[in-house]
Amino acid sequence: MKLRAPTTDPPSGIEAEAMAEPIAPAWGWKHRDGGRAAHVEAAPEFQATTSQICGLYPFTAGSGTPTAGTPIGRHQLWGEVVCLDPLAWQRAGLVTNPGVFVLGQPGTGKSTLVKRLVTGAVATGTTPIVLGDTKPDYTRLVEHLGGQVIRIGRGCDRINPLDAGPLAHVWRSMNGTEAETLRWEVRSRRLSLLMALATLVREARITNAEEVVLGRAIDLLDDRLSHEPTVPDVLRVLEQGPAELRAVTRTDSVKLYRQQTRELVFTLDLLVSGSLAGVFDGPTSRPLDLDAPAISMDISRVRAAGDKLLTAAMLCTWAYAFGMVDASAALTEPGGRRRAYLGVMDELWRALRGAPGLVEHADALTRLNRAKGMASIMITHSLSDLDALSTEEDRAKARGFVERSAITVLAGLPPRELTRVHEITPLTGPEQHLVASWSAPDSWQPGVRHPGRGKYLIKTGERLGIPVELSLVGPEVELYDTDQAIRGEA
Repeated sequence: MKLRAPTTDPPSGIEAEAMAEPIAPAWGWKHRDGGRAAHVEAAPEFQATTSQICGLYPFTAGSGTPTAGTPIGRHQLWGEVVCLDPLAWQRAGLVTNPGVFVLGQPGTGKSTLVKRLVTGAVATGTTPIVLGDTKPDYTRLVEHLGGQVIRIGRGCDRINPLDAGPLAHVWRSMNGTEAETLRWEVRSRRLSLLMALATLVREARITNAEEVVLGRAIDLLDDRLSHEPTVPDVLRVLEQGPAELRAVTRTDSVKLYRQQTRELVFTLDLLVSGSLAGVFDGPTSRPLDLDAPAISMDISRVRAAGDKLLTAAMLCTWAYAFGMVDASAALTEPGGRRRAYLGVMDELWRALRGAPGLVEHADALTRLNRAKGMASIMITHSLSDLDALSTEEDRAKARGFVERSAITVLAGLPPRELTRVHEITPLTGPEQHLVASWSAPDSWQPGVRHPGRGKYLIKTGERLGIPVELSLVGPEVELYDTDQAIRGEA
């Protein structure tokens, strides 16, 4: 045993006791069991999931919640404020596109969440556009926010399916290549929507030859008219059968021309004199206001006329509004800041089931374009609504609406539906159990609050979902209420 060397001064009792203690060398003593080590290694490190090591190290915490966007509630596990805004999330790099798909049973508060997002959009300078309010759910809110409400129906506001709105005025004020490009864009939109309406009333696709005739008729009207063409204008020029139309049908006589266009003429006649008469057979009576803080296109008055008219109204409002967004982008000065828009498409499935092939036209109208600065929110009750479409081609394209949306919001859903959702948006077992627990009350007591009311799971890609609960504040309690009709209130 080695001891400290004695000093010249006699040590005290405590110092003597301390000096008598052994002091180990840096690498240990050089004898058996002396702890001698030639090298001291770092302590081993292990990496695992929180599910595996939560018992060894329980002091874990979440990675936080997004702070960009509109506050929509608090995290259900640790109470942190959760914010959501598809455009703000895209700007922050949290998602790759500003598409939101909201899925949930009736009564779970889907429209309540969307109304909160609409209110937040107005507050941050984004213009929300409700593209076909069928109930209506958003009219009171938009009026409260100082926005524009257009009520479409017989005896109310009228919308012209071929009206390009501000986009046509922009096109006519431009010159050169840009004007030509915009002219073809306007033509494509008019032709696509006219084909969709023809498909709807015929309940079958129009032929390639008929599409060629419709396109040429639209071109003729653009050259002849000083105003926006209407469906009656197209019908009139088809019945006249000028030489330009006979040429595209590859016929030399008027008789053969009328034989080839007979079905198309009757189809367009149905648009102006059949079940859709009085809504889409004249000029637009109230154009969209580009400067309004919010816009709602109320089509609840055509709901009683059947799904066919309702589907036509939804398709027309979509096309007209997207044309407005394009016009706003074209009017923006080079280097200027473009205005942002938020499109709300509620009860999406109603617009898709009207006839085979309508999904293709809706897909062309609603395909996201990040360069336009427009986000979209699609709302439906179940993926089974999309599976009810008539053809597998339509069903596949309808599922693409969900797949293209970077953000999926799930309200209360049964386990069977969650299995379907998992095929598109990966869900963990606890996430499925949580959302399923919101789907139905656990008792038969009247007046019990639905367990899923105001509760949502936000999913983005492979990330773990964010469970959030929304609480209404101030005038939201009245403005967001959609059960007034059930309670018998005005």
